[in-house]
Amino acid sequence: MKIGIDIMGGDYAPEEAIKGVISYLTANAGTGADVHFMLIGNPDLAAPYLSLLDAWQSHYTLVPSATVIGMHEHPTKALKEKQDSSIAIGFGLLQAGRIDAFFSAGNTGAMLVGAMYTVKAIPGVLRPTIASPIPKLDGKYNFLLDVGANADCKPEHLVQFALMGSLYAKHILNLDNPRVGLLNLGEEEGKGNILAQATYPLLKQHSGIHFIGNVEGRDLFLNNCDVIVCEGFTGNVALKMAESIYNIFTENRKINDDFLDQFNYEIYGGTPILGVNAPVLIGHGISNARAFRSMIESAIKLVSSNFTEILRNSFAGTAEVSLEK
Repeated sequence: MKIGIDIMGGDYAPEEAIKGVISYLTANAGTGADVHFMLIGNPDLAAPYLSLLDAWQSHYTLVPSATVIGMHEHPTKALKEKQDSSIAIGFGLLQAGRIDAFFSAGNTGAMLVGAMYTVKAIPGVLRPTIASPIPKLDGKYNFLLDVGANADCKPEHLVQFALMGSLYAKHILNLDNPRVGLLNLGEEEGKGNILAQATYPLLKQHSGIHFIGNVEGRDLFLNNCDVIVCEGFTGNVALKMAESIYNIFTENRKINDDFLDQFNYEIYGGTPILGVNAPVLIGHGISNARAFRSMIESAIKLVSSNFTEILRNSFAGTAEVSLEK
């Protein structure tokens, strides 16, 4: 298995990315021999930290890149003009089948555009989506999607998000029959805006989704469902609010609490892009070594479970229908 890592992405590149690789290799000494890392980055900037990998030289290959796509660059323009950037090279390797998964803590927009225009959407998938875990009070997680890739959606998009989220919860999070809730402003059927009202009956009649009805904002942290579906505008607001709660109470008020600790992005590392033809994850811009290690573990799980093929099989019969939408 070959995992591609953009070691130039994020505020602490390339040091924290390389330390994340070391953390994974140290923790999995003797068991992670089948994983080879393709580290994509500037050789000169990486050189001071690569010596830390001397004990694992057979476990990685440095793939040189000349430029970096900055956090505030226009994604499409940057990918087109910076073919020698670490993100562009990473997607080139993924498209060519030279790596099995790719992730970066760099420009989120560039990662989304790269996924859409290189490995492309799985046939039948109307729109790929990004998802994020939201901590529950019982120590488990709700899986929220979409959290920013699709600000405006149609009902059929939310239905597909629900299906992809259900499959992820089943095959990656190991939940037997994941419960799906539609994020709304009331529990009763018929509540909400036009999008929510039109989506509800479609989810209710879908045989592949265990739909339990509407859930409200107060259910985000409760064990009332496992997958929560909404359009990306609402999902991103909810996710950023959850992150701000963590920052306020841990950094500003210095409160230590087991539940608050579950909001720490380092635990889960990155968010997967669901619905594209290869495993792709997006990391937080301030990712540290622990977060990079978590992304490595998530990428390995996606590859090992053959999750892309699971999605491909699930949408195989809908490709012709989706082209008409």
